[in-house]
Amino acid sequence: MRILLFTGKGGVGKTTLAAATAAALAGRGRKTLVVSTDPAHSLGDAFGRALGGEPSEVDILLHAAQIDTRGLVDSTWRELRQELQVALAGAGLDSLDAEELTVVPGVDELLALTEVQRLAEHGPWETVVVDCGPTAETLRLLALPEAVSGYLSRMFKPGARRTAAAVRRLGAHLESLRALLIDPATTTVRLVLTPERVVVAEARRTLSSLALRGILVDGLIVNRLMPAPGFWRGAAASWMRTRRAQQNTVLAELADAGFGPEQVKPVEYRAVEPVGLQALQEIAFELYQGLDPLAGNEQGVTPLLRVSESDSGYELRIAVPLHRDSEVDLARVDDDLAVTVDGFRRLIALPEMLRPCRITGAESDAHGLVVSLAGNRGPG
Repeated sequence: MRILLFTGKGGVGKTTLAAATAAALAGRGRKTLVVSTDPAHSLGDAFGRALGGEPSEVDILLHAAQIDTRGLVDSTWRELRQELQVALAGAGLDSLDAEELTVVPGVDELLALTEVQRLAEHGPWETVVVDCGPTAETLRLLALPEAVSGYLSRMFKPGARRTAAAVRRLGAHLESLRALLIDPATTTVRLVLTPERVVVAEARRTLSSLALRGILVDGLIVNRLMPAPGFWRGAAASWMRTRRAQQNTVLAELADAGFGPEQVKPVEYRAVEPVGLQALQEIAFELYQGLDPLAGNEQGVTPLLRVSESDSGYELRIAVPLHRDSEVDLARVDDDLAVTVDGFRRLIALPEMLRPCRITGAESDAHGLVVSLAGNRGPG
């Protein structure tokens, strides 16, 4: 089974492209489910039909669903939260403190991701396409399994009596979610953007954040390109040429940043809003040229961390895409390395051989960060 997550800045057309990709996969004979976690609930609009929380048939081999996170909070989370409150009371907290501590941040998004996993693992699907929310919400969504797991580990002490059942069950579930997300053979992200500098800048930050979390981005889709100049006529032609020239400049900047034509797929702007299966199939043909939408995306991801020896000790390579304006900060936190890129922070557990070492320097190249370490651990 393959899971393909679509995200991008709000308004770039990710829902349409996710739906079109799902239609293309089903058209090639794959049992495909497209499911939306976006609170905007626009996936049904793309197909021109109402969707519910359980998969409904759109076409042969193609089903679609719209996750209702509010309903999940009212049902699934209420039961688990009550268990956690009992566990906390058993650990000696009063009922008010127990209630406050079980207000887990981001539980809506966490339950949405849980529902995606349930649908993926218990259905007949060969491919699951996920229309995620806008970029900021998606990054929070993908970070939650690790973040909430850490939250719970601080809230409950391992081995504490009466905490075992609820916490162990939730912890195991969070670990399974995290494993699902970082397995490049199963889950990849496709990032949708429009050819505008502000949007591209956000896309670059998103790539950095996803790389820090070990999640593979298998391609970029540049949506809403102005049509090729040969089709332009009339008084508006000059404006359209100027606009396309600006868009081509942005595409050139993407190429300069190392994104080749096999990684960037363009889609032209349409005069009519694409609604319905036929319109989506037309977009899919333009996007994938009749080829398999998953072709060429089976390769593994470059390991996030790689250690090599140097003259002064060790070099730790962190594979995270950077650009000339990236703001990077490194800090040592016990046996972890805190890496912050453009405001996105992650604690990376250092390999055992590097834990006694101290940081002596860092630099960046086309492949990410290279951190130099030497000697026994000290201020660094």
